[in-house]
Amino acid sequence: MSNQIAAHTLAALLCTGLATAAHATEQFATAAEATAMVQRGAAFIKANGKDKGYAEINNKAGQFVDRDLYLTVYGLDGTVRAHGANAKMVGKNLIDLKDIDGKPFVKERVDLAKTHASFWQDYKFTDPLSKKIEPKRMYCEKLDDSVVCGGIYKR
Repeated sequence: MSNQIAAHTLAALLCTGLATAAHATEQFATAAEATAMVQRGAAFIKANGKDKGYAEINNKAGQFVDRDLYLTVYGLDGTVRAHGANAKMVGKNLIDLKDIDGKPFVKERVDLAKTHASFWQDYKFTDPLSKKIEPKRMYCEKLDDSVVCGGIYKR
């Protein structure tokens, strides 16, 4: 009888451990989730207009913020039109902003948007969850005179 109890206890512990491990990996967004969110965000802006679309992207409790994944929208001049992690950035032209390695990532992003309908971009940025500068991979899609982006942190 004690072997059965031990076996059930071990099974329960293993299940708990697997569930915890699965949850730990779910705390960070995936490339597929970033791509899907950017596509949903661009479709939302097209369907509802820029004002409503940008307001929803700026809403930290809205549909375009999920764990460490959020959307940003830049005009092709480098001006932030919407930012899911920091609405204070809206209206600021960040064309000259560089990451910790000196990479002018906003300029690169808008330049890529001028020649590509969609693309991935690598740079370093502050993770909203860890508050640390982390390598980031950003998926972007051009939408009229803007670029809609959502990224994942490389861990």
